[in-house]
Amino acid sequence: MRLSALAGLRRRTLLSAALLLGVSLAAQAQETAIKFQLDWRFEGPSAFFLLPVAKGQFKAEKLAVSIDAGNGSGNAVNRVASGAYDMGFADLAALMEFHANNPTAPNKPVAVMMVYNNTPAAVFALKKSGIKAPADLGGKKLGAPVFDAGRRAFPIFQKANGVGKAEWISMDPALRETMLAKGDVDAITGFYFTSLLNLEARGVKLADLVVMPYPQFGVKLYGNAIIVGEDFLKKNPEAVKAFLRAFTKGAKEVLANPKAATAVVKERDGIINADLEERRLKLAIESSVVTADARTEGFGDVSKPRLALMASQVADAFNTKGRINPDAVWNGSYLPSVADRNILGK
Repeated sequence: MRLSALAGLRRRTLLSAALLLGVSLAAQAQETAIKFQLDWRFEGPSAFFLLPVAKGQFKAEKLAVSIDAGNGSGNAVNRVASGAYDMGFADLAALMEFHANNPTAPNKPVAVMMVYNNTPAAVFALKKSGIKAPADLGGKKLGAPVFDAGRRAFPIFQKANGVGKAEWISMDPALRETMLAKGDVDAITGFYFTSLLNLEARGVKLADLVVMPYPQFGVKLYGNAIIVGEDFLKKNPEAVKAFLRAFTKGAKEVLANPKAATAVVKERDGIINADLEERRLKLAIESSVVTADARTEGFGDVSKPRLALMASQVADAFNTKGRINPDAVWNGSYLPSVADRNILGK
């Protein structure tokens, strides 16, 4: 009897374990997997995406989200278009260029949420160069990687500020700020929160710099947005809505506590300098996320007239094969409610 009872107990234990395993597997099966491609390596601003993963906000929406570092907005757009990634983070101008130059491509990505309401692009020069205003850039030697967002959009900056023709020098991203500090170029273009801190790291003081952020000089381009592959969007509309809901909740936490948010980035990439990346995150928030335009349009959303103007400007500046249809690159119907996106504070 004792042996029989023990055997029965074992059978019941095994059955219970099997049932629990089945429930666990069923729960996992209900989660939608999303592969997400960032535009750049893990830095302070990556907290907007890494925090909702770490805090379980994506998981609460039944999403299994994996975040990978990137190496440029153009590559992020291409990887989402290829299907290698379901969603990504990329400069809206790069997305517009892809649409205009690849009109028949399948699975063209679509922007569904604006994060950097104002482009982070800026021009940097040393005061000792004699450059004080945009007009002084005419005839000067400017440097940036060929894919840099500020360099690609420089014709728009030029037109808005009456800047004469300039000479461009190409280099790897890691050399850009070094070349300016050494005087090999007169000015550079780069993301405000990237080049500013990189120049400081090379011994250049803020007091010795002339900084010209594009939005402050008549260039009202949008910056980076969350993009989704066309196929994934059609097959998983509810998952995209869930992603944006979770992202918005995470973004609210990032804005409220940048230091804690940066700690999440540090957990993902232990070699980063947490203090530096916290500064970078705060600069990104101040210059591109919590802006006057973002408050007017609402976090995550865009202004249709402004979007149409940008589409026309990008087509001209990038010399695209065709014109850009703003309605083809943007779809705001997946955004959380206005009330849920009211996270920018006073």
